[in-house]
Order: sequence, then structure tokens, then C-alpha cells
Amino acid sequence: MSVYKPGNVALVSGGASGIGRAIANLCLTEGMHVAIVDKNRAAITDWLHESREKHPNLKIEGYPEDVANPNSWSLFKKDFLKIFQRLDLLVLNAAIAQPSDWTHASTFLKTFEVNVMGYLHGVATFFAEITASEPGSPKAIVMTGSKQGITNPPGNPGYNASKAAVKFLAENLHYDLRDSPSTSVHLLVPGWTFTGMSKSPEKPEGAWEPEQVAKFLREKMDNGDFYIICPDNEVDEETDNRRILWAAHDVVERRPPLSRWREDWKDKAAAEINGS
Repeated sequence: MSVYKPGNVALVSGGASGIGRAIANLCLTEGMHVAIVDKNRAAITDWLHESREKHPNLKIEGYPEDVANPNSWSLFKKDFLKIFQRLDLLVLNAAIAQPSDWTHASTFLKTFEVNVMGYLHGVATFFAEITASEPGSPKAIVMTGSKQGITNPPGNPGYNASKAAVKFLAENLHYDLRDSPSTSVHLLVPGWTFTGMSKSPEKPEGAWEPEQVAKFLREKMDNGDFYIICPDNEVDEETDNRRILWAAHDVVERRPPLSRWREDWKDKAAAEINGS
């Protein structure tokens, strides 16, 4: 039985743009009532206008809040429950990807506040509602990770570390709720996706649209998958698997970390990953 069904309620953080907006819109097309949380007031207003016009019979709300602030979650929760009364799908998706600077720890801190603590605040605030047992009515928690949190490419250690933390948190939450009669947990790992974080004015040919990610998420959730690792128009599932295995074998084989990108290892890594 799918959580995506008419009358259910979804709450999506980072829901005013990109993948979050695509997931929120998918929920609306399924007849679900939807609320989003996002720091971008203008984007929320745009989404509310568009969504209420298309779906006049559904409850639709937007909360302009900072997910890194636990008080923000507590404040809007009261209004949320007053309007929606229940919660069936919690999508924790809000994230930032600001550059990391080893000489300024604050660049790491802000990333962790949004990308990690923003998720934990969401789980803690709505834990009772999202784990409430309702026979015949599944509930789900989705956390958006990143392939950078698995294969750990050089360039932005703060972002990579934050997304690695999301992976570990989602895995532990899945384990802790393993005996739950109604609540499932899923780790969404997008591939190359054209969003506001893409730094490109036009969609590259190799990137997916956010709507493709949302559709893939729904299909894999309905299959009961925890690890939802999306391909894109350039990287297929087999290539992803080989990249993940190579990164894991840095530890197993005691190779230098991030060997895939090191001059003395990158040719061997490319040959093995490409299957040549």
C-alpha cells in the first residue's frame, strides 16, 4: 500500500524549488494535502499561487521558516496540526551547498545546521505524528542525501560530510523503526539534477529534471526500497555501484583516501569503474 494516496498529508522541507517542489507537486497530483517549509518567501508565494489554482479542493500551505532553527519547527507545527490534523509523509529535503573553508569553521557549521540539524529538528518535532500507528495507512519519512555523501569527491568537504551524516542518520532511523507497523524510512540520493544549485542557466543534457527524481522516488518507495539512488542521463545504476564500491575499497584495501581522484590511482580507478 502506498503513502501516496488521496487525503493523505505531506510536509516537505525545501519544498519551494527544485526536487522538494517536484515532490510537493507530485503529492498534489495524487490528491494529497501538502505543506512546504522553505526560507524563500517569494518562492513559497509563487508555489502557493500556482498550487491553489490547480488544486482548489486540497489543503495547501507554505511556511517561510529557517529549518536550522528548532523554534521555527515548534512554532509552525501548531498551525500545521490545526489545519491538517495528521501527517503521513515527511520529506526532509532542505539543503545548502556553500563552499567549505578549512580556515573558517563557520562555513562548515552553517552547512551542518541546515543539512543535518534541519533534518533532525524535523524528525524530532513530528516524531509522534509520523510514527503514529494507523492500521491500513502507511506513513513514511524521506531524507534527501547525496552521492557526494557516499563517494566523497574532493571540493566541498563540508557538504560531503553533512550528506554522509544524513545517510548514517537515515540508516539508524530505519533500523530503530524496523518493527514499526506503519512507518517506513527512505534515503533519496539524487543523481545529477537540474536545480537552483546547478549553477547553470539551462539544463545540461546529462542532468535529470527534478520531476524525474520525484517520480523515481515514488516508484522505489512503493517497491519498499530504502536506498533510492537515482541515475541521470549520463550515469547509470551500474556505474554508480562501481563508484560506490571503489570508494568503500579505499578502506578495505587501505588505499589513500579519495584514491579515485589521485594522480597515482585515477587511471586504475577509471578503468575499474568503467569496466575496461
